[in-house]
Amino acid sequence: MIGRARALLVIVLVAGLFTPLAPPEPAAAAEPVVCSVFCDRRDPSLARQETFPVATKVHNGRRIVLHVSDVDGMAWGSIDDGTAGNAVWLDRSWDGGPSWDGLLGKADIPGSWTGTRTLMYNLSDPAHHKRGMIRACGDASGVACTAWVHSRICESGVCDGTDASAAQGDTQPVPETSISGRRIALHIDNRGLAWATIGNGAAGDEIWLDRSWDEGASWPGGSSLGRVSTPAGSTSTRTTMFHTRDATSRLDGGAVRACGRAVTGASGSCTAWARPTANRAAAVANALMWSYRTDEAWWRSSWWNSAVAVHTVVDYMQRTGRRDYVWAVDRAFEVNKAAFPAGTRSSDPLPGNFVSRAIDDGQWWGLAWIAAYDLTGDSKYLNMAVTIANYTANYWDGTCGGGVWWDGERTYKNAVTNGQYVRLTAALHNRLSGDTTWHNRAVAAWDWFERSGMINSSGLVNDGINLTTCTNNGQQVHTYNQGLAIGGPVELWRATGQTRYLDAARRLADAAINSSALVKDGVLTESCDAIDRTCDDNGKQFKGIFMRYLMDLADATDAASYRSFAQTQADTIWRSDRDSLNKLGQRWSGQDSSSQPNARDWRTQASGMSAFLAALPNPDGSTPPPPPPPSDGAWEPYRGYNVGDLVTYSGRRYQCRQSHTSLPGWEPPNVPALWQPI
Repeated sequence: MIGRARALLVIVLVAGLFTPLAPPEPAAAAEPVVCSVFCDRRDPSLARQETFPVATKVHNGRRIVLHVSDVDGMAWGSIDDGTAGNAVWLDRSWDGGPSWDGLLGKADIPGSWTGTRTLMYNLSDPAHHKRGMIRACGDASGVACTAWVHSRICESGVCDGTDASAAQGDTQPVPETSISGRRIALHIDNRGLAWATIGNGAAGDEIWLDRSWDEGASWPGGSSLGRVSTPAGSTSTRTTMFHTRDATSRLDGGAVRACGRAVTGASGSCTAWARPTANRAAAVANALMWSYRTDEAWWRSSWWNSAVAVHTVVDYMQRTGRRDYVWAVDRAFEVNKAAFPAGTRSSDPLPGNFVSRAIDDGQWWGLAWIAAYDLTGDSKYLNMAVTIANYTANYWDGTCGGGVWWDGERTYKNAVTNGQYVRLTAALHNRLSGDTTWHNRAVAAWDWFERSGMINSSGLVNDGINLTTCTNNGQQVHTYNQGLAIGGPVELWRATGQTRYLDAARRLADAAINSSALVKDGVLTESCDAIDRTCDDNGKQFKGIFMRYLMDLADATDAASYRSFAQTQADTIWRSDRDSLNKLGQRWSGQDSSSQPNARDWRTQASGMSAFLAALPNPDGSTPPPPPPPSDGAWEPYRGYNVGDLVTYSGRRYQCRQSHTSLPGWEPPNVPALWQPI
């Protein structure tokens, strides 16, 4: 046993009442600390749930209890009916129970009290891809422990160890392997459960599964799952079924392999590692979420790319009807709305509310929060999008006739920042009842975009404008600029009902999918996808942004050509650009070279994922309307108002411009800094 003790400050429960706290004792040794949604040593009074999934252990009259909050992914222990000096602590194992970090949160019953409890500790460590188990232990003239909690994964009523006869479907995600003439195969069903078989053998042959949470680098606690021997008189057998995703522990992207050994030899053979999944969209989403840092609430090292990844995860849930990752979206919002110094989330300092000197970076977050609002109906997302859009609007001026600057220093006006602005402003109008401000801004932004010259004679969007001549600068055509130029007028069409906007989106989409600059052999291609080049972290995500807005256009028009193009992308990626762990590469054609390998990371994953989502049918059968806007009520004093809230006062309607708590004398007509009439 790995034993490390540290006595912690505890809250003691006596006769059902909280008593004053005993002074903390100095730590005897450093204790391992795990951070997931919360960090170890959280106060149990903050738990959002309390369950008792394992039996209470009674030892020498003392009751040792394990308390679990699956909502928080944490547990704590308590001891009752004891005497001074009795103790309680947690053990946490990372390898299924053979070893553990012991004495976590050890608390002694002080004075004349009869009970105490530990603080809360994480059940698993998803940020580092480690699945754990916890038990509560106590010392009362001898040590006793409860059973380990969550020793098996259970999802939708099906637990690890379920017989493979209950499988729903049977596919083999990787080729079989063999040893001494035996055939060893990995199987999955359409729910993502895995099992292994061995055939063409003899009695005494063995078959098992290995399960890894770190892409096959290690498999502590996941070795020899379901190990079974071929029975006498038979030539084949199979294991039971096991999960590769643990939603309770927030662990995605588990991998399995099938391993076997012939009775005639000591060595074994294993298939390649694979990630079983229920369908294509779930496969790529599962692999994307493997890289999500639960402790930091983003995908590491790329600020704007994380915004696009959040948006992609929201698209996945909107498209499939699933709600697996609402918690991750909410956490990304709550954690990242804070201010960050340069070098933590971005090379720039971030003042808070997702904005920065990089105007386009903030708008990626604004678009993601619009999507999150559509998914959840939670007005906090819409309010944040308003905040971001207001910040962006400050960078619109008359240079070259209009347009938003790309940066705080006002050095460049380009397609990405202004394409985002059209989409964002039109989306806000469509979601804010009675709005005229965002409507007018959206119309003006698109009119300027069309007049700017950034759309060239081929119907493709160049990168920006030359500030000296106020004309197209002729720089590279990128898929994401083309996509945003499609998405903006689609949303304006929803806002106005004017078909000229939808016609503009169609022209831009048709130009793209018929262009040799953006499509090679039917496959969407960035210039940096060339076999002798590689994309930087920005370019890796460009194609997915195009597919997001092509999907929106396909939904709005029900045009078969756009859905067919999306299906071609999805089929090509699945066939040519996916490995056995469902990781997607930069080049959707799958081309590779030793000097410029086909990069695979979470950015390329999110990009490719949008192709699969675009290939799915619109779940509503038509373009989904935005959720109803927040309802207005009469203005009241001493009430908290958020940006975007609507009120009525003396027969007029107003929209909140700054979050505040209202006071007498701050009636909307009196404080234009806080309230805008609409």
